[in-house]
Amino acid sequence: MSTLPNIAWIGLGIMGAPMAENLLKAGYQVTGYTLEPDKLERLAAAGGTPAASVAEAVRAADVVITMVPASPQVEAVAYGPDGILAHARPNTLLIDMSSITPQTSVDLAGAAAERGIRVLDAPVSGGEAGAVEAVLSIMVGGHQDDFDAARPLFETLGKTIVRCGPHGAGQTVKAANQLIVAVNLQACAEAVVFLEKSGVDLAAALDVLNGGLAGSTVLTRKKDNFRTRDFRPGFRIDLHHKDMGIVTDAARSVGAALPVGGVVAGLVAALRAQGDGHLDHSALLRGVERLSGHTTG
Repeated sequence: MSTLPNIAWIGLGIMGAPMAENLLKAGYQVTGYTLEPDKLERLAAAGGTPAASVAEAVRAADVVITMVPASPQVEAVAYGPDGILAHARPNTLLIDMSSITPQTSVDLAGAAAERGIRVLDAPVSGGEAGAVEAVLSIMVGGHQDDFDAARPLFETLGKTIVRCGPHGAGQTVKAANQLIVAVNLQACAEAVVFLEKSGVDLAAALDVLNGGLAGSTVLTRKKDNFRTRDFRPGFRIDLHHKDMGIVTDAARSVGAALPVGGVVAGLVAALRAQGDGHLDHSALLRGVERLSGHTTG
């Protein structure tokens, strides 16, 4: 019999589904719950066990992993009579891999401790491709011994795995990550419009730029999206808008100025207001095109 811990996975969206599937491929038993029936069917097809509720999913789990959109959804699945804290066994390890506010993570860890449940906040970066390829960057907050216990599981999901400090530290680092990604995407989008309006071969230009100091993981992952205008969601503008709210609020609370980040947060919000919230965050290109007098489709 397998000595691997039994996993309950809550949230099987763009990121959660391939991450759960990677655990299944590694030999873990995964029981999953999500609101969309088709996602449960996908889990079952991959060898997982669908559950009819959060309570059913977590009842026999050694580790519970949540991967949901934002703080309200984490609170919805964690608290209340039907939530994780009410039904998980004492000493269960709850790993929240969502991107939420640092304070939500701190509060969750405190509430869980009262029930003998251990918590790590472990948000990720790498997008859908990183989730599928199991090369995510995982930034973790929580106790060292819990991090050590979870490390084999993290190594199944990601490539760069770092404990950043106590509860909430993982979310703080993720907020900084989202700030850097958004500013990088905006700079890339502006460069694309500049290059095209200058009559330069865009594919050639992006290749050579990515080989120098201007190169980045963002450009590597998104240059084809820019070139072909393929904005199918790997990470939606709606979610990046949420994350920019997290980082601007957190920065204000500690007295850190975000002069460029504030501008980019406004551009992300504007794109969302124009109806592009469902698109990939590389669709920041559409906003630059509009400002440059180009009508996007």
